[in-house]
Amino acid sequence: MNKQEKHEVVAELTETFKNNNVVYLADTTGLSANATNAFRRMLFNSGVSMRMAKNTLINIAMENSGKDFGDLKNVLSGTTCVMVSENLKAPAKAIKTFRDKAQLPVLKGAWLDNNVFVGDATLEDIINLKSKEELIGDVIAMLQTPARNVISALQSNAGHKIAGLVKAVSESKS
Repeated sequence: MNKQEKHEVVAELTETFKNNNVVYLADTTGLSANATNAFRRMLFNSGVSMRMAKNTLINIAMENSGKDFGDLKNVLSGTTCVMVSENLKAPAKAIKTFRDKAQLPVLKGAWLDNNVFVGDATLEDIINLKSKEELIGDVIAMLQTPARNVISALQSNAGHKIAGLVKAVSESKS
């Protein structure tokens, strides 16, 4: 790879890091060519793009992106593939699904909306993370629960008694 090609790769990776809030780094060492192609297909079908690059070029691109990747730079050794996606969990789920067939790839780390996850042990944690939309849905459901309880109590037989008592109290004050 000549100097011009390296600059092009760094520029492409820098744009990738600037424009994505979901970046995974994985090690595919030991995967055969057929297995790597099968993994790429699985990622593509999940909406994840994958790119192999040299660690020094990835490191330069991370620095040029203007984002703080923290300890994620420390995992840059050996073979590294960069995966990006719009979906926070898609790469993690694809890695786990593919590893059901083989023991690879190994998650080196992930940068998810300014949060750094380092090591393969964090794969399950990432899969179990709730998305922003799921958290908003949980909060809305929690806010609706007391109102639903009051409405159902008022609609039940006990609710008729409560409504009768409220009506009696209001009439007695008149």
